[in-house]
Amino acid sequence: MSTRSQHRAVLLLSIAQALANSYTSVVATISALTGQMLAADPRLATVPLGLQFVVTMAATIPVAHLMRLIGRRNAFFIGALIGAAGGALCMASIYQNSFILFCVGNAILGASNASALHLRFAAAEVADDAFRPKAISLVLAGGIVAAVIGPRLATIGTDLFAPFTFAGAFLFVALLSLGMILPVMPVRYPTPTAAEVSGEQRPLAEILRQPVTIAALFAGVFGYSTMVFIMTATPLAMKFCGFGIGDTANVLSVHILGMFAPSFVTGHIIRRIGERRVLLTGVAAMIATVAIGLAGIDILHFWFALVLLGIGWNFLFVGGTTLLTKCYRPAERAKMQGMNDFLTFTGVALCSFIAGAVEQSWGWNAVLLGSLVPTALILGAVAWGAPRQGVARPASA
Repeated sequence: MSTRSQHRAVLLLSIAQALANSYTSVVATISALTGQMLAADPRLATVPLGLQFVVTMAATIPVAHLMRLIGRRNAFFIGALIGAAGGALCMASIYQNSFILFCVGNAILGASNASALHLRFAAAEVADDAFRPKAISLVLAGGIVAAVIGPRLATIGTDLFAPFTFAGAFLFVALLSLGMILPVMPVRYPTPTAAEVSGEQRPLAEILRQPVTIAALFAGVFGYSTMVFIMTATPLAMKFCGFGIGDTANVLSVHILGMFAPSFVTGHIIRRIGERRVLLTGVAAMIATVAIGLAGIDILHFWFALVLLGIGWNFLFVGGTTLLTKCYRPAERAKMQGMNDFLTFTGVALCSFIAGAVEQSWGWNAVLLGSLVPTALILGAVAWGAPRQGVARPASA
């Protein structure tokens, strides 16, 4: 694929990622609050969002193999339609005042999310080796749009169909998901090579035993899970502290900006200093998040803590994804990408389920201190397994 074609494909995938992250940021802003509104027990507030992540986790491996069978274009198309259906059901649940229906709508959104996760892998495949780290980070940079419009749409949609609070926001979720169809369809996805289709594959356990694989997986799995654990509890903590939906939307907006704005340079940084140093920087940002969060509960404490949380996630996610692409052979791609996302969203689902209960039962400080455990695991795995120099892709054998 020519350089121009690579750049065009990455731009289109970045637009699709922007739309996907916009609707997920709308959901992140209001799902716990909607759950709290609909649930009989406020401790169940984050259960719908948790179900969304459970379905994402369960769908990751099937979606990876579906993309191998029917192609990325068709799978992305189906995923966008599913997301629109999930948004519509969440909207209907508010009119019906049904917590169960809201849980179902969130679960359906989870299946759509499993498809959107592959946008970054699609970027890795349309790019050559030199452009790959930058391609991954540029596609994720599309999430900057989500930082601007996602929480804003959540705020606008809150009272759009008053007195049915939050119904309008889920209409925006459905429309944003449908909008993903336009950019994903024109992309020219590479035809699978003979090595990818019929090349030799090692047992999954053998791949997972590699120290570099462990470092990549720990960075992605625990980095993402820790971010979701803190982010999911944030709206509940801010409400307890007396902040309104506008303040919460602003904090989540800068958080999402922190997640995706570094993507313009993360790929370049990885090429200059390597995945190991980028991952260690991400760990440092996570630790700083906890320190600032424990320092106080003013709006600026939430603001700076969530910005650093976003930056930490970006370095861990982009660095971990880039490192992961060097751990498997072409024929092993589908199973490793599926396994990576399965493990990631197993952790994410668990953290989203317990975030509300931890915050409601023990408070914001307990959420922050609890996040230090997975952060320490990332630090240990990266220090042990991430190579100090670049690691070559396994031989295709």
